[in-house]
This record gives sequence, C-alpha cells and structure tokens, in this order.
Amino acid sequence: MFIQTESTPNPATLKFLPGQTVLDMGTADFPSAETAQKSPLAARIFAVEGVTGVFFGSDFVTVTKGEMIAWEHVKPAILGAIMEHFQSGAPVMDADHTGAGGHAEHSGEDAEIVGQIKTLLDTRVRPAVAQDGGDITFHGFDRGVVYLHMQGACAGCPSSTLTLKMGIENLLRHYIPEVLEVRPVNV
Repeated sequence: MFIQTESTPNPATLKFLPGQTVLDMGTADFPSAETAQKSPLAARIFAVEGVTGVFFGSDFVTVTKGEMIAWEHVKPAILGAIMEHFQSGAPVMDADHTGAGGHAEHSGEDAEIVGQIKTLLDTRVRPAVAQDGGDITFHGFDRGVVYLHMQGACAGCPSSTLTLKMGIENLLRHYIPEVLEVRPVNV
C-alpha cells in the first residue's frame, strides 16, 4: 500500500491519500481524541503523540498536529497508523455512523434562498475545499448572514478568514443578492 501526502494551506495539517475509499458518504470531523471513539482509524491516528485533529473525506484523511511538533517527527507514525488500519481490514467508522451531509435543515420564508446557498456550496465550494483536505458545512441563514463551519485542514487555517470573506462570501453575494455576509461558527 502506498499512501501519498499533500500539503494544505494550513501548515499544521497534512492530507493523506491512501489510494482507496475512506468514507463512502459525507465527511467525519474529529477535533479531539475524545470524539474519535466512534472511529477505529481516527483513534489509531490520535494514538500518535502530537496529533490534535483528524478529518475524513471520501478518499483522504487530513491530520492536524500541535504547533510544537515537527512533521518529520510525526508523519512516519501517522503513515504507519493509516497503513496498519487499512491492512487490518477493520472498519473506518463504527457501524452506527452515517456520513455527515454538512447541512442544517431550514424551512420557512428563506427556504428557497437556503436551497440556493446549499447548491452553490455543494457544487462550487465543497469540491474546492476538499482539494485542500477540508470541508465546509452550512449551519444557518439569518437576516442576510450565512453561517458556515470549516472542518479538516480549513479549521484553524491562517487563510480561512480570507477564504470565507473573499472567496465564499463574494461567490454567494454574486449569485444570491439576499446574502450580505458570511460568518464562521465553531461547533
């Protein structure tokens, strides 16, 4: 098994590509070791000293390390953990997991606008942030403000504010005049 790695815009996060499906559907975010208990793979990666976050996409795993740890010290152990997991045949997630769809439900007078926002996020934004090892999820729309949550490599990335304001906000405002602003939320 050969696992490729790619850098991300977040210097504390690396993208690992195992060359096979990680999640059949959706994404999974593990911002701490405590949240990783529903995933044998995430738990195995968190066992590597210095790992502070794990995120799964369809065909990649992004891992975030602590500030004081150098990639040269943890990358071999992370590669080993991922390789051992896939060679063991163990599931990536416990049986009760379903992939996160990344969307909060919304009804009422703004339902049509929210539908347009979700469509743009799914077709234009999420594929781009997945390339960088992350995901972005919709959390709400209220009085012209879109609330989004950044995950994986995008969470804590130095350029995440720029991505939200200059990229996503401009895109949404261009196509949907009712959108006035985009704000991040922390879940």
